[in-house]
Amino acid sequence: MNQLAIPGLTPALLKTYLQFQVKNTFPTLVVAPPGVGKSEIIESVGVDVKQRLILTHPVVSEPTDYKGLPFASKDVNGLDVAKFLPFGDLQELITTQKPIIFFIDDFGQAPASVQAALMQLILAGRINGHEINKKLVTFIAATNGRADKAGVSGLLEPVKSRFSIVELEVSVEDWVTWAHANNMPVELIGFVRHRPELLHKFEPTKDISNSPCPRNIAFIGMQQSAGLPKELELNAFKGRCGEAFAMEYKGFLDLYRAMPNLDQIVLSPKTAKVSNEPCIQYALAGALARRVNEQNIDNVITYLDRLPGEIGVVFMKDAAEINSKKPEDQNVTFTRAWSKYSSEKGNLI
Repeated sequence: MNQLAIPGLTPALLKTYLQFQVKNTFPTLVVAPPGVGKSEIIESVGVDVKQRLILTHPVVSEPTDYKGLPFASKDVNGLDVAKFLPFGDLQELITTQKPIIFFIDDFGQAPASVQAALMQLILAGRINGHEINKKLVTFIAATNGRADKAGVSGLLEPVKSRFSIVELEVSVEDWVTWAHANNMPVELIGFVRHRPELLHKFEPTKDISNSPCPRNIAFIGMQQSAGLPKELELNAFKGRCGEAFAMEYKGFLDLYRAMPNLDQIVLSPKTAKVSNEPCIQYALAGALARRVNEQNIDNVITYLDRLPGEIGVVFMKDAAEINSKKPEDQNVTFTRAWSKYSSEKGNLI
């Protein structure tokens, strides 16, 4: 009998779950391929819950980093003994008076001896006579999978049993929300909407090349926003996401740049050029979502009515997200034109 695979958590759901875990100081292990944003999500949770986050990389650590440094001492009878002196991150875990998140990144790459040292802290909250306040410290770890060819040898069974293990799944909608919030180029967002399968096409290889993933695509957006010269685009895109992605995205950009600019579209919505290329239509929807306001919404809708209905839905999703934190008197979703348009597109939504 075939069993249905349980999907992983999208970035938005993972943030919600981690916030719950932190609230209750439950340890969690997040598993995902390279470049999908697990570290960034965990770090953002620390900001959301207003807790300090201590980042540690056990792959470059020694067992003494988590056990303490052995040093000679005397017991109550004056006999020679050895004790472990806490330092660094361990010292902070022991002395903290406020809730903190102890983030163990790339855990699966750590040597077994380091994993074992951390295991005692995670489960018992004590090691070599030193104790941490388990009500103040939340352990969150992240790792790639063994199939990702990222140097992961696995985790010790007793280490795994200390965590709730969850998998992170790539979500185009969550990435688009993040991209708008971080001012990624609208043409890049439109391209990802049109070719969602390219958002994460991670392919482990021994070749010295990259493949598309959310982190690499976001870096392409950063390069574009920083003014990447056009003559360097093809090589820059290839360097981040591989040759196939570079060729396709460069071709898309050439088409997009041949379209009328947004000012022309808003000023002359009935006569401005309309592209038959779906990828261009998606990009224009995102661009208009950033440009729309109470003064130009009627013209924007006039232009959108010349495009397929699903493009209008994309526009409404993006515009609603962009306007979600604006006051009502500046929020285009409270206008009469918006209400009428969304009602007309209700069957598509």
